[in-house]
Amino acid sequence: MKTQTLYRPVGEKEMLLIIENDYKAFPPRLEWQPIFYPVLNEDYASEIAEKWNTRDEAGNYLGFVTRFEVLEEAVNKYPSRNVGAKNHNELWVPAEELEAFNQAITGKIEVT
Repeated sequence: MKTQTLYRPVGEKEMLLIIENDYKAFPPRLEWQPIFYPVLNEDYASEIAEKWNTRDEAGNYLGFVTRFEVLEEAVNKYPSRNVGAKNHNELWVPAEELEAFNQAITGKIEVT
């Protein structure tokens, strides 16, 4: 089975929830977060972690970049969106499908 490497910048609260899930799943989205958006390259994830997460009180001003493998067939179900610069590409996974998306993660979520 083919996989694709994805990345996700997270703050401290989300990182702690990932740890509670034994590095195997991302936590459910909050009510006001309709989309889970993993990003397609590490540089963009690092940029978000540095420019956003470290300035966010809700994340305790900490930013982490996670890397994880997802079954390619699951990745292909969701649109890839460019949201700015050439390398600002992310998947848009509806919040209600996050549990199924988590099931397609192979191995553990790593912190880079």
